[in-house]
This record gives sequence, C-alpha cells and structure tokens, in this order.
Amino acid sequence: MDPKQIAKQMIQFNKTAFDNTFDAMAAVQEQTEKMMAMYLEQAPMIPEDGKKAINEWLKTYKKGRTEFKAAADENYKKVEDFFSGYDKAKKA
Repeated sequence: MDPKQIAKQMIQFNKTAFDNTFDAMAAVQEQTEKMMAMYLEQAPMIPEDGKKAINEWLKTYKKGRTEFKAAADENYKKVEDFFSGYDKAKKA
C-alpha cells in the first residue's frame, strides 16, 4: 500500500475522531449552559449585571468554540486537498 494512501486514511480517521469528540464536548457544554440558565433564573441573589456578564461569557465561549471548529475543519480540508492533488498528479 502506498504510504501517501496510508497517511490519507490516518488523517480521515483522525478527523472522524476529532469530529466525534468535539460533538460530545459541545453537547456537554450546551447542557451546562442550559443548567446555568436555569440557575440564573432562580437565583435572586445574583444581580442583573452579574447575570449579563455570565451570559456574555457564555456567548463568547460558544463563539470561540464555533471558530475553533471552523479552523479545524478548514485545516483538515487543506490536508485532504493536498492528498487529492497527490492522487491527481500520480494518475497523470
């Protein structure tokens, strides 16, 4: 088997593992966000400014997570394109 093909399969496996792990992490974070929202609704001792700060923090965290996923997907795409280019050059 061609070493480039082995590397391509390893990258595909790694991307699948990353996607599955990321999705599980995102699910945990979303559940934690829901729990936090319920807590904030029922906590009269936290001032409105504190609630706003926590909600902004959650939005920022979610945005960062989305940007991280987009960057990872873009880089996996670059690696796939690299190996696709290798396959096309090999066939020519």
